[in-house]
Amino acid sequence: MNGYFSVGDWGIIFFYLAGIIGLGVWFGKDQRNTRDYFLGSRNVPWWGIGLSIVAAETSALTIIGVPGMAYGTNIAFIQMIIGYVIARIILAIVLVPHYFKGEIYSPYQLFANTFGPLARQTAGGFFLVSETLAAGVRVYVASIPVKLMLGDRLLGLGTGDPVLGAILLFVVLSLLYTYVGGVKAVIWTDAVQFGLFLLGGIFALCFIPKLVGGGAAAVFSEAAAGGKLHWLNVAPPPGVSWLRFLFGPPFNIWMGIIGGTVMVMSSHGAEQLIVQRVLACKSVRDGRKALVLSAVVIFPLFLIFLLVGAMLWAFYQGHPFKIPLPEPTPHSPQQDFVFPIFMMTEVPHLLKGFLIVAILSAGMSSVSSALTSLASISTMDFVKHLSPQRSEEFFLRLSKGSTALWAGMLILVAYLSRQVPFVLEASFNLRGLTSGALLGGLALAVFWRKSPALPVVLGMISSLTVMMVIQAVPRFSKAIYFPWFTLIGGTITIGIASIARRLLATRPIVEKAAVDVLSPTSKIGDGR
Repeated sequence: MNGYFSVGDWGIIFFYLAGIIGLGVWFGKDQRNTRDYFLGSRNVPWWGIGLSIVAAETSALTIIGVPGMAYGTNIAFIQMIIGYVIARIILAIVLVPHYFKGEIYSPYQLFANTFGPLARQTAGGFFLVSETLAAGVRVYVASIPVKLMLGDRLLGLGTGDPVLGAILLFVVLSLLYTYVGGVKAVIWTDAVQFGLFLLGGIFALCFIPKLVGGGAAAVFSEAAAGGKLHWLNVAPPPGVSWLRFLFGPPFNIWMGIIGGTVMVMSSHGAEQLIVQRVLACKSVRDGRKALVLSAVVIFPLFLIFLLVGAMLWAFYQGHPFKIPLPEPTPHSPQQDFVFPIFMMTEVPHLLKGFLIVAILSAGMSSVSSALTSLASISTMDFVKHLSPQRSEEFFLRLSKGSTALWAGMLILVAYLSRQVPFVLEASFNLRGLTSGALLGGLALAVFWRKSPALPVVLGMISSLTVMMVIQAVPRFSKAIYFPWFTLIGGTITIGIASIARRLLATRPIVEKAAVDVLSPTSKIGDGR
C-alpha cells in the first residue's frame, strides 16, 4: 500500500469505486431490450448527455498528460480547443437532424441508407479496429502513473504485475456497471465522474498558489517568465517557412481552427464513441443542446488543467521533487508523472484521496464509453443486420456478452502495448488513420443520393492506405502533425469516391455505345 496515503484516503477511493458500481447496477434494473441498452430508452436529459460527452473524450491520460504538456512546453494546446468548440456547433446545426430520421443506433446506419450494407460494415469495421487499439493503449499508458500512485502491493492483485493490476482495475470495474446498466449507466456515471475530475482540477488550480510565497500573482509571474503561459502562434518565427509552421509542431491557431475543427467533426460526428450519446437524446433539439453544452464546458476544462501544469512548473522551480521523476520511456514521458507526484507528496490527506478519485473517474469513464460503443457496433451493425429474425431477448444477451468480450480485448491490447513500444504512437495516431475515412464517408452518405457502395469503400480504403504511408515514412510523419490527419484523410476519401462514382456512371454509357456499334441493326454494324 502506498505509504503516502492515509486510511481516510483509501476510504475515499474505495467508497468511490463501490458507489460508482452501485450507481451503474441501479440503472441496469430496467434494461429489457437493445433500445434500452444502447439508447437508454431515449429518456436521459440532455444536460446529463452533454456532460457525458465531455467525460467520454477525457481519459485519465488527459487529466495527467495535459498538465504534463503545459509543464514541458506551454499552454499552446488551448488553440486546438477553439476548433473543438467550432466543430460541435457545426455538428449541432448540420448533422444532428440526420440522427433522428428513424431509429438509428450508430452513424454507420446512414452509410447503409445511401450505399447499402457493405459501406455500413466497412465503416463499422474501421471503428471497431481503431477504437479497440486506441482505447487499449490509453488504458495501458494511464496505468503507469496510477501504479505509481496506488502502489505495487495493492495493484499486484495476485498477478505479480502491478501494471497488469492497474489495467484490470480500470477495465473490470468499468465493465461491472457497463455490463449491467448499458449506455444509461455509462451516461450517468460519466456525468458524476465529469464533476469529480472538474472539481479536482479546480482544487489544484486554487491549492498550488497557497504553497508559494506571494500566492497566485507570484505563480503566474514565474510561469509567464518561463514562457509557460504562451498560448498563441499566428505566424512562423524567423527562419521557419509557412508550410512547416502550418503543418508541423508546435500547435498554432490555424491548426486549431481548421485541423482541430475537422478532427472533432469526425470524433463527434462519425465515431460511435460520442455519437451514441447524441442518439440517446429525446429529440433533435435535445441532441443539439447536449453538443452545445459540451462545447461550453470543454474550453474551460482544458484551460484549467493546462494552467495547473504551468503552475506546477512554477512551483517546482523553488521546491524539490519529494519523489524523483521516473526515467522517460517510449510509453510515458517524464512530465506525465509531475501531477501524480504532486498529488501524493504535497496535497493534504483526504483531499489527496479525492484527487486520485478524479483520475480514476476519467480512466473508468473512457473505458466504459469504449465498451458500450464497441458492443453497440458489433451487435447492431453486424450481428443484428445478418440475423434480424432473432428475438430482442437474444440480442440483449448478445449485447451484454459482447460488452464483456470487448473488455477482454481492451485488457489484451493494453497488456501487449507494454511489449511493443511503437504500438503507443501508432495506436494514438490510429484515430487519425481512420477518422478522415469515416468523416468523408459520412459526408457522402448525408449529401449524396442513393449510390453503389463501391466508390465510398474505395475512397475509405484509399484514405487509410495514404494515412498509413504518411505515418510510416519519417519524412512525412515529421512534417505533418496529427491535427491535419483527418482533413487529409477526408479529402482523399471524398476525392477518390467522386472519381470512382463518375467512372461507374459512365460505364453503362460506354457499354451501351459498344453494343450499338456492334449491333447488326446499327448503321455501322450493317455496313451502312
